[in-house]
Amino acid sequence: MWKDFTNWFNHKHSTVQKSFADIWPVDLHNHILPGVDDGLATLDDTLACLQKYVEWGVKSVICTPHISQDYYPNEVQRLKQVAETVQQAIEEANLPIHFSLAAEYLVDEWYYKLLEQNEVLCFGNDRFVLFENGWASPPQQLDQYLFLMQLKGYKPVLAHPERYHYYQNSPEQLMALKEKGCLFQLNLMSITGHYGKRAQQLAHKLLQLKHIDFIGSDLHRLAHLTTLEHVFDPATLDLLSQQPLLNSQLL
Repeated sequence: MWKDFTNWFNHKHSTVQKSFADIWPVDLHNHILPGVDDGLATLDDTLACLQKYVEWGVKSVICTPHISQDYYPNEVQRLKQVAETVQQAIEEANLPIHFSLAAEYLVDEWYYKLLEQNEVLCFGNDRFVLFENGWASPPQQLDQYLFLMQLKGYKPVLAHPERYHYYQNSPEQLMALKEKGCLFQLNLMSITGHYGKRAQQLAHKLLQLKHIDFIGSDLHRLAHLTTLEHVFDPATLDLLSQQPLLNSQLL
């Protein structure tokens, strides 16, 4: 009887893991590029994170360091140099995972200039661009930014819409962005309540409405790996499997 139970448990566990890998084969929002923003600090931490991704079945990681005028004025060339160092370490460690570079842009004046000059790091064949709003309030010219992104041939992806308090208070503003062609990227840790109850509630609402286009970790430190494991429960996986997610198109 114990052998039968063990076989059942192992099968169930492998099914959950396989389902999670199918739902989330690509992490397109994280801060694992070492030493460039408020994310992971060392190359060893980055490799430890990538090793865990491999164990979960994640096939590709698109790192998205912050780029903003006031807080993280990262130059693209510098980010590419760090990304090359990570790539070399991946090859030396023989990790079976694809690694590439994009960015998470704060919508500010510098970002507008980068857009005008076509100097924006994007990902995927459709040239997706991950951006975030300020925490106090959305940019007054957000519609103008969205229009320029699309005019330049990019597809705008709003990072973690569930976390902004002004959208929590007025979710209809998110629906207006959706109608203007803005895609939404949900933080997986929001589902667990990591960012608070209101973010968790809006996350579930957006999932119920099937308005989520991408899911990502937004991982900043190794401790977040433990939090992400709580997303593996069957109910959450079932909900995520019902979404029209585009992550797999990035492979």
